[in-house]
Amino acid sequence: MLRSSTLQQATESDAALLLGSLGLRTLIDLRLPDEVAREGYGLIGTLPIDTVNLPIRRSPRSSLAARDLVPDKTRVDLAELYGALLAGSAAEIVAAVRLIADPARRTLLFHCAAGKDRTGVLAAVLLDAVGVAPEVIAADYALTNERMARVRDRLDALGSYTGLPPADTGILAVDPAVMLTFLGELHREHGGAAPWLRAHGLTMAQLDLLRRALVTG
Repeated sequence: MLRSSTLQQATESDAALLLGSLGLRTLIDLRLPDEVAREGYGLIGTLPIDTVNLPIRRSPRSSLAARDLVPDKTRVDLAELYGALLAGSAAEIVAAVRLIADPARRTLLFHCAAGKDRTGVLAAVLLDAVGVAPEVIAADYALTNERMARVRDRLDALGSYTGLPPADTGILAVDPAVMLTFLGELHREHGGAAPWLRAHGLTMAQLDLLRRALVTG
């Protein structure tokens, strides 16, 4: 299982790596249909892989407005945003988990635009559901900061994402405390990711498959 920012700028060597040694079979795109229509997939769209669009959004009825792509550049409550994404995208998140749990779908990659927020929410749900400690999940989330300046430059070259703030500020900030707050709310309100997934349609058999996919030893 792999996670990424948008792949539309992938090169031929990137594509060869994904198909070759990584054995990519399934791509889960968490971007909204508006983004997909505007930005596409580039070279990745020509590869013999199964692409599934499962848009993560604040509300099931929302379309992508500029404020959704580039919220207030200096004052963003990311923990609140992550909670809203979870609440607005239950069906899509459960569908993504089902795909990730299916061994026939692997190797599988999921991505959004920056690979931080929508992708981060899905990654956190996956890891929490199989028992990874919140501090470890938050530390994994924080690793995104090592790439954020590069990701920001790539996004700034795309029409949908111009006007982003400097890396590590506003919507591009990567603070592990944000993830800890989000996970704390998830546990207080729902008992954690596993009960939340079960409440939204994931079966115990599928949850067991997910554990087998993600947990070793």
